[in-house]
Amino acid sequence: MRGSDKRPGELFSYVDLEQRVRCDHPLRAIRALTDTALAMLSGDFAALYSGLGRPSIAPEMLLRAMLLQAFYSVRSERQLMERLEFDLLFRWFVGLGIDDAVWDHSTFSKNRDRLLEGEIAARFLSAVLAHPRIKRLLSNEHFSVDGTLIEAWASMKSFKPKEPPVGSDGGSGGRNAPSDFRGEKRSNQTHRSTTDPDARLYRKGPGMEAKLCFIGHGLMENRSGLIVDARLTRVSGHAERLAALDMIEGFADRPRAVTLGADKGYDAADFVEELRTINVRAHVARNTNGRRSAIDRRTTRHPGYAKSQRIRKRIEEAFGWIKTVAGLRKTKLRGLPKVDWNFTFAAAAYNLVRAQKLIAVAT
Repeated sequence: MRGSDKRPGELFSYVDLEQRVRCDHPLRAIRALTDTALAMLSGDFAALYSGLGRPSIAPEMLLRAMLLQAFYSVRSERQLMERLEFDLLFRWFVGLGIDDAVWDHSTFSKNRDRLLEGEIAARFLSAVLAHPRIKRLLSNEHFSVDGTLIEAWASMKSFKPKEPPVGSDGGSGGRNAPSDFRGEKRSNQTHRSTTDPDARLYRKGPGMEAKLCFIGHGLMENRSGLIVDARLTRVSGHAERLAALDMIEGFADRPRAVTLGADKGYDAADFVEELRTINVRAHVARNTNGRRSAIDRRTTRHPGYAKSQRIRKRIEEAFGWIKTVAGLRKTKLRGLPKVDWNFTFAAAAYNLVRAQKLIAVAT
């Protein structure tokens, strides 16, 4: 029998949002993990807000909405607010009722920036890892480290001399004036981006184009492939090794030595020696391209070295998710603090997605 095409005109709905989300939806498990982590941060949230004035957006709702933005690759806050307006699944996850008004996108961005002051992204990452069901998945002996480039929200035309040449017109011609870079030597010592002064010009490898970017660092535990520490710095030749030492130091304070896997970029004598002084075994890939490697048979003869070299590549999966799904291949924020906050929060979002799958398999 053919169904009717009559549009319903009912004014009221008696179906709860909780009933509209199926029981086996992946967001249910992620919501449970997220709520536990947010409850642990209640004291940190209270310190950021005054007891007087008009109530603002609840920080728990802010972070849940930002998680949805990462999970579903929502490109902007304006589009996120549009999805919250009509998507019942989004409303249920954030905690909005079906009749609650959605925030203005500018109000959402303003309230989000307040969370920068309390380093909430790093604390949220720690709270997620401290969840009892996630904590048992972690390894405290074997880790891997790597870095990835995050392209800055600045064009090459904004990379201008710190001191304009004598006799120049001061940049007349509008915001998108034509520029001729042929024959001009530009470096981070003499030039700076006017759009994002924290961004630096960097080339990933020989023969590749130089871009204005940051470098994101991640420390992964090898048992489940979860990111246990993340941070973002300005690019430099030593940034990856310095960040790796800083991240692994907190996990090396134990009687038994821990291992740290890394690629050829970390094969430097001073880096390997620093790891040994803090009781960390450097399972670094050997770089013998016209040079002598800092890793010798004392390390490579152990079966654990080959295993670390195989597992360390999993961190590329996390970076791939953060840059494609979470949208950080080219950041839409400016300034090192904001991009660092966003990168760390995206790492926490990746952990939630991966952890709920691992927990489902284990049960």
